[in-house]
Amino acid sequence: MSLQLAQNDLATFQAADRIQLLDASSATVDEAAQALGCEPERIAKTLSFFIQEQPIVIVTAGDAKIDNKRFKQFFGVKARMMHPSEVERVIGHAIGGVCPFGVHDNVAIYLDESLKRFETVFPACGTANSAIELSIDELHTFCHEPTWIHVCKNWQLTEETTINASL
Repeated sequence: MSLQLAQNDLATFQAADRIQLLDASSATVDEAAQALGCEPERIAKTLSFFIQEQPIVIVTAGDAKIDNKRFKQFFGVKARMMHPSEVERVIGHAIGGVCPFGVHDNVAIYLDESLKRFETVFPACGTANSAIELSIDELHTFCHEPTWIHVCKNWQLTEETTINASL
């Protein structure tokens, strides 16, 4: 069902046929990178949080980690990830296949600036063995133009990064 939700959402952008169904697991960043033959940092991982009672997902680069101080500055609350048992019911996709496509209507989507280092990234598509390669502009469009935020640590946005992301 989760794959179908992602396919239906991506079909609105004529991109459903670009989904790759993999022979190997893509449930973790490392597994996805190995299955896709790319660098782990180019895996667009989708993390699920609650802001008060509002469910949100934040898509980050595979090597990025949430910076609790930046998160609290942006959202006004401490980062609280969803319990794994809640994710599928609240977001619409199970752990290992969580993606920003075909999520429930009440889920707010955010893209972290850590993604802008790359020309293309690979988010999941609802299952633990699916992905799609998207340019950064496509990711933004296909996620229904979410807010860009900077809530991760361990990387620095540079002028060169911004230039590469706009190509």
